[in-house]
Parts: sequence; structure tokens; C-alpha cells
Amino acid sequence: MKKLSRVSTALLAAVLLAGCGSISSKDGGYYATESPIAEGAAYDTAAGAANSSIVPEELPDSTDETAQKIIYNADINMESTDFDAARDTLLAAVDDCGAWMEYSSLSGDAKDHDRYAYYTVRVPVENYRTFLAAVGEAGSVLDLSETAENITSSYIDVQARLSALEAQRDRLNELADQAEIVIAINAADIEKNKIRHDLGITYDADVLRLIQEYRDKGLYVGSVVITRYTGQPSADVFKTKLEHLGIKVYRHYPIDGYPNNIAHIVSDEGYGKNDYIETTKPLVIITAPGPGSGKMATCLSQLYHENKRGIKAGYAKFETFPIWNIPLKHPVNLAYEAATADLNDVNMIDPFHLEAYGVTTVNYNRDVEIYPVLAAMFEGIYGYCPYKSPTDMGVNMAGNCIIDDEACQEASRQEIIRRYYQALNRVAKDKGSKDEVYKIELLMKQAKITTDMRSVVPAAVNLATETGTPTAALELPDGKIVTGKTTALLGASAAVLLNAVKELGGISDDIHLISPTFIEPIQGLKTGYLGSKNPRLHTDEVLIALSMCAATDPNAKLALEQLPKLRGCELHTSVMLSSVDTNTFKKLGLHLTSEPIYENNRLYH
Repeated sequence: MKKLSRVSTALLAAVLLAGCGSISSKDGGYYATESPIAEGAAYDTAAGAANSSIVPEELPDSTDETAQKIIYNADINMESTDFDAARDTLLAAVDDCGAWMEYSSLSGDAKDHDRYAYYTVRVPVENYRTFLAAVGEAGSVLDLSETAENITSSYIDVQARLSALEAQRDRLNELADQAEIVIAINAADIEKNKIRHDLGITYDADVLRLIQEYRDKGLYVGSVVITRYTGQPSADVFKTKLEHLGIKVYRHYPIDGYPNNIAHIVSDEGYGKNDYIETTKPLVIITAPGPGSGKMATCLSQLYHENKRGIKAGYAKFETFPIWNIPLKHPVNLAYEAATADLNDVNMIDPFHLEAYGVTTVNYNRDVEIYPVLAAMFEGIYGYCPYKSPTDMGVNMAGNCIIDDEACQEASRQEIIRRYYQALNRVAKDKGSKDEVYKIELLMKQAKITTDMRSVVPAAVNLATETGTPTAALELPDGKIVTGKTTALLGASAAVLLNAVKELGGISDDIHLISPTFIEPIQGLKTGYLGSKNPRLHTDEVLIALSMCAATDPNAKLALEQLPKLRGCELHTSVMLSSVDTNTFKKLGLHLTSEPIYENNRLYH
């Protein structure tokens, strides 16, 4: 891992005017230098010149751990009689100096000779002076000011935390060498092609994804367990597929009277009917694509079989949710119920923990229901149960990590609304149950949530009502909402995407990032040769077109560079989207919701 002492950057913000112009800066970058710190440095303005008076000619070795860590900031104002030439010179300097553009904004009209450009650029320390000199060649420098800030103490703190994390990583790597992963999947989920909605793939596809992810990280995946197997043909096909890939597969079966008939469950006719999972490592981790996959039942079954073979195995669990030491109806815990509404999971007070310790903790119904089974099994194995409650078995400590409870509550409320729309969409597609919708509606009432609390919802819905066309609304990181509507050239999703990157890049609304003359041939290809009835461009097609334009158009290139800023943003559409648009937004990291309405009243979508 590269140490922070090796990171050397500076920040400049430039403004170019047609006829007159400026460059300004707010923040800076890290330098390993013993240079004295100046609060500010005046500049003797001279046209076509920009030289640092604060950064030393010779910088110390950036790997020197004893060097002071300095942030340098430069503010430059400049003008030019040739706007385009000045801009090209500046952009060339960015490339030549190994810098990168953090912010850019263009405005004004060439006809009126009042064009403006604002740039924020990060420059490696060794190229700082070179960059300033290149800026001076772009036009006439009106003024330059520089400041410096010593961040040595902050750097040392970060370095210490980095060292602690590296030590933790090393310990986990050592533990990983002793671990074997077993992945569980419910046969019923295979049969009904259950979808993991955050990824948009089926549970059986996610098993393959998980195996590859773990292998890529150097972890050993020993086998896959198909739980609640009753001869489902699709489960058999999946088993055969895994075995052809060299993956061991085991089958576990439903047990009559589960989880109440303990005597039957903990017997040769209960867990005893399940396949014994052959493992080779001392630590066995059971995981799965999602809730309801049979992780706990697999663990308990394996405990039974290990005990029969004289192996005194133990068990502990790690649950992501619910969080045991925050209130039962805290929005975070309610969000868990919303996420598992299809399983009818219910958060509840752990009665066993309350009785044993007099302490109120939160667990959920399936763990509470299975605890008597687990306790009976441990009594049979060890003669006693080491756990007095489901909470005793193992909990996450996320509740102790909350430093901004209101932020966590708000994030949870938003997640509940997103889950609500996902449930509505599944019902509209005949892939979900209205009971799931009703449960989330009840949770929303408990948390005093309405869909209008998701700001992009009323923005999209109101615009759709006004225009009579499909619309989309996207909330940017600064809270500003941009919208898009369906036109003859673009769908609402593509339109809002282009409007968003324009806003983030400070690009004028009047500028066409993709010329209509460029879009029309693509439409002709879709309808004339590929058999599409919809000529409008999808989001993936728009992004490809934008990438092609970026090769020659600086504005398109700037817009393309804004895409990473969309990660984590909220998006709502007035109609349900195609899988193409949905998957594109997922890849971009957007949190998408849609009204449960088809764009067209057709039998087949």
C-alpha cells in the first residue's frame, strides 16, 4: 500500500475570460517538504508569467518520513485575447504535468466576447512550478497568490490508523488460511428464479458470483449446499452444473415439525437425513446469497453430524441485521424488516436474553424460534448449552459505531421507501406479493414515512403530470435536483443522465453534448436493422455516443468525467424502466426507484 508521504499534489483553480480572465484556488495537495510556511505570498503581476514564490526549487525526498507535510494553494487570475487557444494551452499543461481536472465550468457567448472558464486542477508537487509556468503561457496573468498549510499532525494520525488497519488485515489473512467457505442456497429460490435486487441477478447466479469473488480474494470455497430440497428439477440442473465445474454439492431436506418438534429434528430422521458436509479446514463459514437461504439450519445440521462422528464442533453467528443494541423500532431495524418483507421476518425483543440477564436486546423471529433447537443440540453434545439466548450466539457491534444517529435514521427511511417501490414494481410485474407491499406500508406508518420524503419522487411525478410524458428526477450530491423527460431523440433516463453530467461539469444547458445528427444514424440502426420499435436512445447507447464524442469535443470529455460523481445519488422515474436502463444505473451506483407503471399499455414489455 502506498504511504501518504508519497502522495504529492497541489490544487489550482483557473478562470479564463475572453478578453480578460482569471485562475483561482481553494484547496491544495500534500507535499513532503521542509519548506517554511507562508501565510500568503504577493505576486508582482507580469503578463505571461507565473512563478511560485513559496514552493522551493529543490524539494526533499517525498519518502522522507521526518519531512513536514505541507498543502500549497495557488490562486491565479488571467486574461487572454484568444479564448480557445488559452484553454487548449491550459488543458495541454494539465496532461503534460500529470495533473487531473477536478472541476471545470464554461459559460458565456463567443459572439459577445465574454466567455469564461473556471478550472480546478490537482498537480503533482514535482510539476507544480512547471504547471505555473505553462499557465503563464496561456495568457496574461493578472495576479497570483499562494498559501501553505502544515498538515503534519493530521498526516501522522492517518499514518497511525493506516498501520493499525494493515496489522488488522494481516491478522485476517492469517485467519483466512484456516477458513473454508460453504455456500447455502434454498432449492425453492432456484425453482422460482428469486432475484437479488441489489445486483439484479438470480440467487443461483449469485452463488457462482460469490464463489468467484472469494476465489479471487484467495479464499477457499469447499462446497455448496442446496437446502430444503424436495426433488425440484431446476435444483437438480443447478447441482449438475456445479459438479461439472468441479464444485462439491450437498443436499439438505425439509424436516417435519421444524422448528418445534425438537426430538424429531435432532434425530436420524431429522438432521440425520441431510448430507454430511465434508470439510478440510478448522473454521467453516456458512454464507448465502440472501436471507432465508438456510444458513443457520445448515450450521445446526452440521453440528449434529460432527457430533455423531465424535467431533466437538462449536457454533457462533454474525448477523448484519437487526442491530441488537438499538431500539426495536429504530428506523435502521425497520429497514431490515422492509428488506426481508418477502420472508415475513419480524424484529422482536429477545425473550431468552431478557430472562437470563434482565437486558433488553433486539433479535428476529427466526433466530428466536430456532434457539430451543440449538440449546437442545448443545446439551446433547456438551451436556450444557454455552449460550443463554440467541443474542449470546453472536451479534454485530454496528450500534456502537453510530456517531450521527439522525443521519443513520434518514438513510434508513430512504431505504424503506426504496424497498417499498421495489415491492410495488414486483407486484406490477406479477413477480411479487401484495402482502409484501402491505407489510412495508405498515412499517412506513410506524416510522411516519411518506414517499414524498424521497425528494426525487414528487419532482418526477409532478413533471410527468405537467408534460404528459415519462420523466425522471435525479438528486445530485449537493442536493440539487435535475430532471429529464422523454423526447423524440432520448428517453427520460438518458435525458436526465445528460442533464446531470452537464450540471456537475458546469456545462451550459444550450450546449449539445451529442449532436442530433449523431443520434439519428444510431436510431436508424436500431429501427432499420436491429428490429427495435423504440427509436429513442437508452442510457447505455447515450453513454457510448458520449464517449465517442469525447474523443474530439472537450465538453463531452468533461461530461464523461463527471459520471463517478453520480455514485450514491438518488433517482426516480415516472414509469418502470427497461432492464438495459436499470442495469446501467446500477453500474453507475445510482439508487433507482420507479413508479409501478408501464410506459406503454401493452401485453408484452
